[in-house]
Formats: sequence, C-alpha cells, structure tokens
Amino acid sequence: MEATDHEYDPSGFDEGDGFRNLDITNDCDSVPVFGGRNCYQSWGKPNPATATEMGYLKNILSHEHYSVLEHSSATFYVTGVSRNLTHELIRHRHLSYSELSQRYVDMENARIVIPPALRQEHGGEVMGPLPWGAVRDYEATVRRLMAQGLKRKQAREAARYILPGGTETRIVVTGNMRAWRDSIYKRFNVSADAEIREFGGSLLTQLKEIAPGCFQDMDNTEPFGGK
Repeated sequence: MEATDHEYDPSGFDEGDGFRNLDITNDCDSVPVFGGRNCYQSWGKPNPATATEMGYLKNILSHEHYSVLEHSSATFYVTGVSRNLTHELIRHRHLSYSELSQRYVDMENARIVIPPALRQEHGGEVMGPLPWGAVRDYEATVRRLMAQGLKRKQAREAARYILPGGTETRIVVTGNMRAWRDSIYKRFNVSADAEIREFGGSLLTQLKEIAPGCFQDMDNTEPFGGK
C-alpha cells in the first residue's frame, strides 16, 4: 500500500457546540491532527509546512507532543508467534491483549515457532511440529488425569506445563499510536530478542501503511539502536 498525504479538511468543525461524529475523519492520521488543531483552534492553515496531515504530524513528532497520537488506534490479530514472544510483549502495559488459552484449547496439534538462529538447520522453515516427546507427554498427561477424574480443562491446564515456550500462540493486540510507537522502538531494536525484533519490524511496516503520518520518522529497514 502506498502512503498518501493530503490536506486536512476542517469544514464543519470550526463552529457550533455539541458532539460531532468523528467518523468522517476515519483514518489513523486524521483524528490526531484534529485533536492537535482543536488545542489551539487552528482550523486555518496559514503555514504551508503544516497544511497537510503529513506536515502537521511531522511538526507534532518533532516537538514530541505524542498525546494527540492516543486518539487513534490499531488492532492486530497475530498468529505464528511463540509464547516466549508474547510473554515479552505483554510487558507493554498500554497495549491490550486477548490471547489463546492453553487451558481450553487442545494443544495436541500445536506447532512450534523456529527462532531465526535455528531456521537454517530447518531448511528455512519458520514453523514446525512440536517435538514428539512433548506431544507424547502432553497427550499422556491429559489422558492420565482425565482417567483420574479431572475434567478436560483441568487436565489440559496441568498438561500445558509440559509444552515448550516456543509453542505457537495467537493473540489480538490493540493499542493507540503512541503506545505502538513506544513498543516498536523497544522491540524493533538490536538489543531485543530475535523473534520479537522480527515481529516489531513487521508491525512497523504495517503501521506505516495504516498511519503514515504518525510513523513517518520511524525507519522500518533497520532495527533501532544500531547506530
């Protein structure tokens, strides 16, 4: 998707009282721009440098006025990542999460995420079957505990302790643009774990498509912290 820049249209917002439906400014750059202009009632555009959304947000970012970025948000359904990754991701408190439950979901057919350092040994694959020993022990534990009278959920919640941290999980993550910027800066970073660094770069690429103005100063070609 190609990033676009266009002028912000203030029509209909420069006078009157009461609530307005902001759906007419329904992309992730427009609402932060509206919020920023509301602070100063700057509906006119005398300065060509800030007349467009891209220009206005460039100025916002240069002054680190990140609060206006909290007015828009993005939600991702993330698959093909490990529990190790999400264990680190959920440390970002300003994002919201809904993750696959290993207590309720049968993990017998779960997959394992192959970390970047081991992919060459696996023919370049990023995902593979769980180690046979883990599957065998998981299945045996569920059967044994159910035979002892435990309910399926209780048996699975105990058996999941056998699963490796690389087991694939699925998670829905929501955050406003300020929260996403903060988490990406820390995780798309040379000091981050290799899998979550890869994940952070992919996220940044998608966010630059969704909200090109909010992420215009963040380069998605090289991890942060390398220079």
